[in-house]
Amino acid sequence: MPKMIKITATIAALFVANALLAQQDSLQGKPFNRWSVEINAGQNKALKPFTEGYYSANPEKYFNFTGVNHFDVGVRYMLSDRFGLKLDGGYDLIENQDGSGSLPFSTKSYRLGVQGVINVGHILNFENFTHRFGLLAHGGVQVSRFKVSGNRQEDNGGVMLGLTPQLKLTRWCALTGDFTYIGNVRQHYTWDGQLSVKENNLTGGMIHTAVGLTFYLGGKESHADWYFGNAGKTTIEKVSELTRENKKRLDDFEKMMEDTDRDGVPDYLDAQNNTPNGVKVDSKGRFLDNNGNGTPDELEPRSGQDGKSANGSNGSNAENSQSDALRELIAGGYLNVFYDVNKDEPNSASANNIYHIIRYLKKFPTTRVTLKGYADKKGSEKANLELSRRRAVNLSQLIIASGIDANRVTIAGDGIDASFPASGTGLQLARRVSITLE
Repeated sequence: MPKMIKITATIAALFVANALLAQQDSLQGKPFNRWSVEINAGQNKALKPFTEGYYSANPEKYFNFTGVNHFDVGVRYMLSDRFGLKLDGGYDLIENQDGSGSLPFSTKSYRLGVQGVINVGHILNFENFTHRFGLLAHGGVQVSRFKVSGNRQEDNGGVMLGLTPQLKLTRWCALTGDFTYIGNVRQHYTWDGQLSVKENNLTGGMIHTAVGLTFYLGGKESHADWYFGNAGKTTIEKVSELTRENKKRLDDFEKMMEDTDRDGVPDYLDAQNNTPNGVKVDSKGRFLDNNGNGTPDELEPRSGQDGKSANGSNGSNAENSQSDALRELIAGGYLNVFYDVNKDEPNSASANNIYHIIRYLKKFPTTRVTLKGYADKKGSEKANLELSRRRAVNLSQLIIASGIDANRVTIAGDGIDASFPASGTGLQLARRVSITLE
């Protein structure tokens, strides 16, 4: 038995070391607290073995309440919101009940256990109908020592299994109930202190029920027992989180779309990011140089047009011409933002289009824009209508977050766009938000 105690102590030490290491990770951005302390008190009932003439229950009583004779305290660490580890110790007093007719006896049991914990409430999705009731299942190994009448004692070991219903009282406290079965695998004595007969030798069983409190430790908003992700957040919290996410996306997007030489080609696509202002460039940001002399064609000396571009326009006029061209593209329905299957965030191929829309709206502060979301033919009409609207809403939030007044942006979800064939390319073209100017 001392060997079993050493094994259990080693497991407990490993549990604490692992939990402490994991706690360092939890402090680096994990969304919930992991530690908790549990205190319980209740009643035990020894099942077997008993010597003939000894028993702890009164057969004439229905509920057999003999008073509080069980106490336990434990510390729990959750590896995730569904699984955890628990180290606990318990004390039980087993004796004959007044009026039961049993011969007198008194046995005290001291127990140490290491268990795994499963958050059954999360696995069964309790959060779909309640955020205050939970259920844990626990099980593991235990070692114990019980002292019987006549100063005899014995060391035991075995398993334990239990269920723990929970009622959340506050962010840091919960009321719990507990039902646990303990099975010993080397119990030579009966619970009344006599040597067990051969048929019952080495086995013993006990159950206990208890109520108690669980105290949650840590600075996070919630403990793993009550962490429900988005399911546990209010509408305001969800909107706030979505706004923060969109702001971050916009910041990343703007960084990606930086255009050092202002030629209309983002740096990440620009093969020549130092072109002179106002000259025409190709799709890779390189100025046009037909004679290969290193001077943009528009800056080559022309008869009667010194200092002017090839078309007789200066840089400012060229920029206005580009704005007019962009307006014509938008007005003609040529500028769209596209989406992947069942997604409501623009795909990466549409980043350049969004960038031009935002720049245009900033340059012309009186211009208003209408965003109409569409979906492909797959799925139900209702689901596609909601998806098309979410696409328009998310794009509008991206535009508004970039500094455009919300009053200048109108959104609409038109559902399925059946104007394209049901082919792979046709479906891809249908998943879009169209942009029109008012």
